[in-house]
Amino acid sequence: MCGKGTTSRNVTFDFDQSVQGSGYFMTYRYIQLDSPGTDWGPNAGQKGPMYKDYAHGSGTIDNEITICAEEIEYTRPVGCYREWEAYSCISAREDNSMVYSPMTMSYGNGYYAKNPIRYDSLLKEKTVIKNYRPATMMHHQVEYAKAIDKEIDIIVKDKQYVYEDPVYQGVGYTTMRINEDVTDGMVDIGVLQGEPASMEHPGYWYPATSKWVKPMIEIDEHYVGTFHIEKNMSIDVPYKHERTPKDWLSCCIGGCPDPCEVGTPYNPCEECMDMTPAANKTSAGSVFASAYTPTTSGGCCGN
Repeated sequence: MCGKGTTSRNVTFDFDQSVQGSGYFMTYRYIQLDSPGTDWGPNAGQKGPMYKDYAHGSGTIDNEITICAEEIEYTRPVGCYREWEAYSCISAREDNSMVYSPMTMSYGNGYYAKNPIRYDSLLKEKTVIKNYRPATMMHHQVEYAKAIDKEIDIIVKDKQYVYEDPVYQGVGYTTMRINEDVTDGMVDIGVLQGEPASMEHPGYWYPATSKWVKPMIEIDEHYVGTFHIEKNMSIDVPYKHERTPKDWLSCCIGGCPDPCEVGTPYNPCEECMDMTPAANKTSAGSVFASAYTPTTSGGCCGN
């Protein structure tokens, strides 16, 4: 990214819902974020964190859900290069209680007023989360149930930090927590962890290493009947790649006053030669020595 100053971008989606009632119900929610660093260039629009849930049935429902999705990034000049940090994240927390019963309802004052519709649908609910860069997927499904009382909490986060050219690092974090009671139903719970992609580049550049065809971790559980189930599943996939930094003189080719004249990631000469007051910038050396400590706020997903 060409420029001298600090730039930032923040896109946040918040969703809160509370529903109580009886009858027939169907809900569908789907969120697909981009992976950090893939909103431009040859890998533009590559998939990042994904969340999908679906439910239907007839009877009574008492549901509360909160969803937050964020894409945040910033970049600033630091020494001879630019520092870039970004993350995409989805968090959701749901408390859902459903009890099956057939329902017969009439509508309006026409045909369906004299010919009521009968709804007789057993309960189904499904939640799927995917984190594409670290090749992680988790899913939970209940179907053909007479009653479901469920609490579920998920986070899907993809972070990336780049100190242009020398340092590439980040982490893929995926978690699903479940506490539920199911009556006369079928429950499926699964986890897949594929071989993570190269630690230097997103998995989309090496698709053969990021598929779930031959997973490192595979969990497949199936229950039929009446059960109380508690699950706490989380997977962290950190990565870091550090190259040998370029000679600092390369940023001063031709005595350029503007990095755009010779192309990024180089900054003006006075910054390269440490003529900028220390209070106004971070030394390049500290970037290599320190652990990955995000400076962006965690937002609704936390740090």
